[in-house]
Amino acid sequence: MTVLDAAPGARTSASPALLFTRTRVSRADERVFVAKLVALAVLTVVGVVLALRPEPLLIAVGVVLLAAMYTHAVELQHQCLHHSAFRQSWPHRLVGVPLGLPLLVVYSHYRLRHLQHHRYLGTPQDTEFFGFDTRQPITVAALLRGLLDYPRLGSVGWDVLRCATGRWSYQYGAVSPTMRRRIVTEHLVLGVVVLAVIGLALAGYGAYPLRLWVLPLLLAVPMHFLVELPEHLLCETDTTDVLRNTRSIRGSWLSTWFTNGNNLHIEHHAAMTVPINQLPSRHEETRRLAANVERSYGDFYRLLWHELRRTDRRPARTN
Repeated sequence: MTVLDAAPGARTSASPALLFTRTRVSRADERVFVAKLVALAVLTVVGVVLALRPEPLLIAVGVVLLAAMYTHAVELQHQCLHHSAFRQSWPHRLVGVPLGLPLLVVYSHYRLRHLQHHRYLGTPQDTEFFGFDTRQPITVAALLRGLLDYPRLGSVGWDVLRCATGRWSYQYGAVSPTMRRRIVTEHLVLGVVVLAVIGLALAGYGAYPLRLWVLPLLLAVPMHFLVELPEHLLCETDTTDVLRNTRSIRGSWLSTWFTNGNNLHIEHHAAMTVPINQLPSRHEETRRLAANVERSYGDFYRLLWHELRRTDRRPARTN
């Protein structure tokens, strides 16, 4: 499957030149991504050490840190989906598959659906991978379902079983034999990892998977939801213009690092093969021309809170 740069019709007559410009991954871009992988590895090791300590407070800190790293790993995996981390194509899958394992995100399946999301954003064919549909009415109940989307984990387990029995099929269109083979293989790899962890627990070492995976995973699910939610929520849903259907958040260096530049989402959708570390240089044009730009994640969540209060004050319809 080829990587398309932006949804058809996304460029408008007023679109800035830099924002939609494609660039290749350079050696320097590759070094930046490798440095991010090293930072992820170091912080994950720190989380493991803390989570295995006997002191309850240090255990809690370790679990939270691991949850944050598992969330961050999926954001790094997202860059691999677009083949914008390395100069050659083959390392992206090699690195992308393990990055998604802690959060039960199968790389090739995510890639297939996510690239369709880029192609069809603003149309009924949008297939964003993670479950919250920003086109639905915004209610507290809907947000809580997205925040606590643990059923997705069960659906991944069901897909593993279907792959193991040869019954897996893709429900959002045609899929090439090569892509199908990759998706099935990666589901089976995940299944082997899960069985190994279950075996470890049954052998009497349950504290290890509990502290290092189960508890961080339960926390990472809502953490990842909060990272993803601002991307298109409260934007126009019936247009393919990325200057109107997507949001960017300037954020701090910390939020930009943690989300791996996902806060600059307009810049990403405008030219999705551009290495993430190059996106900040395009933000000034986004601020000048885009409809949905916030200074911080706090500003976005305040906007969401006001929208929820406004929705609650609407009079109920009578028959």
